[in-house]
Amino acid sequence: MVELVIFDWAGTTVDYGCFAPVQAFIDAFNEKGLEVTLDEVREPMGALKRTHIERMLEMPNINKQFVEKYGRQPNEKDVDEMLASFTNKLNEGLVASAKLKPFVLDAVKYCQDNNIRIASTTGYTTAMLDVVAKEAEKQGYKPEARVTPDDVGGTGRPSPLMVEKILKDFNITNKNNVIKIGDTVSDIEEGLNAGVYSVGIIEGSSIMGLSEEEYLALNDEQKAQEILRTRKVYEDAKADETIMNLSELPDLVLRRNDALR
Repeated sequence: MVELVIFDWAGTTVDYGCFAPVQAFIDAFNEKGLEVTLDEVREPMGALKRTHIERMLEMPNINKQFVEKYGRQPNEKDVDEMLASFTNKLNEGLVASAKLKPFVLDAVKYCQDNNIRIASTTGYTTAMLDVVAKEAEKQGYKPEARVTPDDVGGTGRPSPLMVEKILKDFNITNKNNVIKIGDTVSDIEEGLNAGVYSVGIIEGSSIMGLSEEEYLALNDEQKAQEILRTRKVYEDAKADETIMNLSELPDLVLRRNDALR
């Protein structure tokens, strides 16, 4: 039976559409004189923030801009400067971005009522997550454990180390009894690499990239197209399953329990 659900944070349980880190990345790259697109920013989403910046700097369009502007390839000093800029800009918006997504508290209550433990992993540093978690707790959401890359030697997704730490700390030996839910390809890869059941959430995800207002303003055909596009990204990443939102968690757990019997 399912013993544990591990949630991601931004785009999964808070920050509908995962906008706080997106804007901070855009601002940090603009400060360096580089123009980036939303697709470029969102492609590495969920990874360790330093890794995220490094991967963006390797993208052809961004790398070309950098070389044309500075006459050389990016180096560690550039990454350090951009990470510091990103961190400062993100910290300015973290409190405002910590609003819980729909159905989070319902999902928590279901888990509590069914003796399912709740934990979390993230691409945020501990300092960043402390801000978000404090605001989330005010709204009633407090996972039993929250692990950041800082807790596993600075190694972020898609490494399984954060998930593996939770399993060890919770003394869970059967990985089949664990569900990992996230909103990015990095989340799915993290779960798969850890050998747990990996699920992508569609509405409010970084992959969909729409605010709640933008999503609700779509007509039925537009919504169907966005859902299909988002689901395909998860499927291409080999996700075990997708759900629309956390109202589907009880059915997800029941399906998983049936499969485990």
